[in-house]
Amino acid sequence: MARTFDARQAQTTLFDALVDASRKYGAKKPILEDQERNPLTYLDLIRGAFALGRKIAAFTQPGERVGVMLPASSASVVTFFALHAFGRTPTMLNFTAGIRNLKAACELAGVKRVLTSHRFVEQGKLHDLVDALETLTRVTYLEDVRASVGLADKLFAAAAGAFPKQFRAASRPGDAGVILFTSGSFGAPKGVVLSQRNLVANVRQIEAHIPLDPAWVMFNPLPTFHCFGLTGGALLPILCGMKAFQYPSPLHVKQIPPLIKDTGAAVLFATDTFLNQYARSAEPDELSGLKFIVCGAEKVREETHNLIAEKFGPIPLLEGYGATEASPVIAVNTPGDNRRGTVGALLPGVETRLVPVPGIAGGGQLFVRGPNVMAGYLNASGEVEPPVDGWHDTGDVVSITDDGWVQIKGRVKRFAKVAGEMVSLTAAEDLACAVWPDCRHAVIALADPKKGERLILVTDRRDAEASALIAYAQSIQAPEIAVPRKIIRVQEIPVLGTGKTDYVAIQRMVDAEMRPAA
Repeated sequence: MARTFDARQAQTTLFDALVDASRKYGAKKPILEDQERNPLTYLDLIRGAFALGRKIAAFTQPGERVGVMLPASSASVVTFFALHAFGRTPTMLNFTAGIRNLKAACELAGVKRVLTSHRFVEQGKLHDLVDALETLTRVTYLEDVRASVGLADKLFAAAAGAFPKQFRAASRPGDAGVILFTSGSFGAPKGVVLSQRNLVANVRQIEAHIPLDPAWVMFNPLPTFHCFGLTGGALLPILCGMKAFQYPSPLHVKQIPPLIKDTGAAVLFATDTFLNQYARSAEPDELSGLKFIVCGAEKVREETHNLIAEKFGPIPLLEGYGATEASPVIAVNTPGDNRRGTVGALLPGVETRLVPVPGIAGGGQLFVRGPNVMAGYLNASGEVEPPVDGWHDTGDVVSITDDGWVQIKGRVKRFAKVAGEMVSLTAAEDLACAVWPDCRHAVIALADPKKGERLILVTDRRDAEASALIAYAQSIQAPEIAVPRKIIRVQEIPVLGTGKTDYVAIQRMVDAEMRPAA
């Protein structure tokens, strides 16, 4: 059953929260597993963190920001806690962001050392990425570190496993828990510093909001460089007594559904993009054992809701909403109150402020404050700049009901001014999704000398025509001003590693298409 949230629950460090969970649920309870199918207990995880952490500590400094470039895996989670056991700050690197963004992230955070694995680099064909990183940092492979673990290290880890709070480095809840980088779907990624208190608080807020059963297995195919994958897919289950099953790539559409069944997973974390693909690929019995599915990071399409319901039965598909800066969950639906078309109720402890946006009625720009809201952004000097008075500007336009349910109207950046009227680009995308639900669509705005701005639809629907959109808009009495008249048909809509639509790439595609011929 869900519990009440008390902000004092977050007044602990991440490593101590792990130790407390071990004592509460049992040191020998299997808590972590990946595709290698070697489950780790709490005691295994704690000992592994001390053994690995001691080695990492030998070539890093206390407080150092250490880069972690690993897929969702047991190794990623052990490495995360290994760094915390010795007072280092995990800096999670998005290996899908490209060389330029990755180097910028390392420079911004002052990363001098990156931890990765030979196997991951080989399988991901990331040699060019590693070569680029080695111009800025030292790259260390975990296989080499593990090979150097000797008897003294194992004896140390055994002793530390018995008395973990006596052996771990001293730290405070307000100290950095992780450095993450925003997705960059609209521009250059920002460095976000989340304190240990932020991360523990968000886990406790979710736990108070949704009833969780320690007997469950949570299946997480999302990368831990993404806050949804880190907090929701790894920290939440482990700190709440559930086994966290980590899978290295959300792109393995055919492998994931049978593994969900085989692991006995009760909860799946995904984005709409990936979930839709899993549902299409899966046999009916491969997802039907899930208690519920949690989707975030992007809007869940009606087509995905319907596909899950028709193929797998009454599995609640819970849409949620968050931001890296909020650790990340701000609101989420619950199995007992799942309101389609919303992103759920605000988590306990989250304060909100709506600022009116000129030309947009029925909502406002959302600011949030609470124990889960970041310590701050990294500035150009690598220092942390906290949000003013603790308020984070989400950049999203939302409406909130009297009982705290949130509906997203769109990002402030995702509104265009067409013929003097504010038009939601998200609403324009929704029109295309309704007409061609089996396809992917993105709408952007370009400057127009007559109307101010005009809408461009980019779609992978090969026979898409504006006439179909206009007819549908008329049938539901939607304003025709929100219908894109220009359509660009592409082979594939580009997405980021998190599953979000990559609007930067789409903008480049549109600019190239619209550029006058030489």
